[in-house]
Amino acid sequence: MIATPPARTQDGRADSSASRMVPLVVALFFTWGFSTVLVDTLIPKLKALFALSYAEVMLTQFAFFLSYFIFSLPAAWLLAKIGYMRGIVVGLGVMAVGGLMFSPAASVGAYPLFLLALFVMATGITMLQVAANPLMANLGDEKGASGRLTLAQAFNSLGTTVGPWVGAALILGGSLTPPDPKTTAPDVLAALRATEAHAVQLPFVGIAVLLILLAAAFIIMRNWSGAPSAEATRNRHSALTMLKAHPTLGLGVLSIFVYVGGEVTIGSVMTNYLMQPHILGLVARDAGRLVSLYWGGAMVGRFLGSILLNRYSPGKVLAACGAAAALLAVTSATSGGWLAAGTIIAIGLANSIMFPTIFSLAIAGLGEDTPQGSGLLCMAIVGGAVIPLIAGSVADHFGLGAALLLPAAGYVWITAYGLISRA
Repeated sequence: MIATPPARTQDGRADSSASRMVPLVVALFFTWGFSTVLVDTLIPKLKALFALSYAEVMLTQFAFFLSYFIFSLPAAWLLAKIGYMRGIVVGLGVMAVGGLMFSPAASVGAYPLFLLALFVMATGITMLQVAANPLMANLGDEKGASGRLTLAQAFNSLGTTVGPWVGAALILGGSLTPPDPKTTAPDVLAALRATEAHAVQLPFVGIAVLLILLAAAFIIMRNWSGAPSAEATRNRHSALTMLKAHPTLGLGVLSIFVYVGGEVTIGSVMTNYLMQPHILGLVARDAGRLVSLYWGGAMVGRFLGSILLNRYSPGKVLAACGAAAALLAVTSATSGGWLAAGTIIAIGLANSIMFPTIFSLAIAGLGEDTPQGSGLLCMAIVGGAVIPLIAGSVADHFGLGAALLLPAAGYVWITAYGLISRA
């Protein structure tokens, strides 16, 4: 089941009081963007703390993005049952529980507990993703819907830009020299991990407190006359039937899968990549701060892309961005120094318009099948779980430069999808 647009008042518009909720929903977009990108900062810390390989540490992204595959459709079903406002409160509550779980994970110093905490947090974010986009679109008149969504997405990007700076300051300030389990006494090793893990604990517990406050605000506002509602719809076709009937949708699902996987892979390895002597040789904190430029490029690109998409075919713009991203990834993988650093950071700018453009091209012409098509595209976000894990294995055997070739291949496919879909 997918939530349908909320009911309007008799004059066809949501009650004007709903406009007062816009800043609160914008804060929601910022918060989950901020929380999501902290996982990138967490990776080098956990890798050193538990002496993990790249494949092992990429389980963080696997645990996080697996929730999209498992919970996207159940979240839509729950949303149809309880409505937007209560759905957001549930999502915030589950996300807060995940943030609070970092405290016992840090105290125990156990890597599987960190993975569980990330999975629970991501489950809450999945619920927010399903609920917040249609809610934002319907908080006011229909003419302003796209403007409100653009504003919300821009603040989501702001969260992903600020997050690496905060994460670098709070999480990467300690030692990143991995302890050797073979030469370190078990009690000393446990004490060292517990001490270093406390740096991970603070930002996520702080986020949990903020989420609880946001949930309280949505509880207070749930009975406002302008609060939209959600209704259930029947599934008209099976997923397989949908993909067979709409080939462009199937190609779009694959494109979302490789896009999210590539974007997450690059953000995940960037700190360690920039720390390499033949790249920039930075300390962890400085390298982590530079990751914000990658996500900041996506924020700037969304504003620039909105202008280009009004003037040129979306398929052509997507193809151009895909080709640019592939070229940048290959250049970075085969070079060194500031050229390698600059080109990997610049991929964020090329990434900016990809998700919304792929999404809109994939659902074009679906008509009454649009809700199901949207659900399938959301499930494809699981690429953020699968591709980083594969890239981590490649990095362990051939180096981080070689791992960048995996996202590059995905960008080549996105280029082809843009050309196939161009008007």
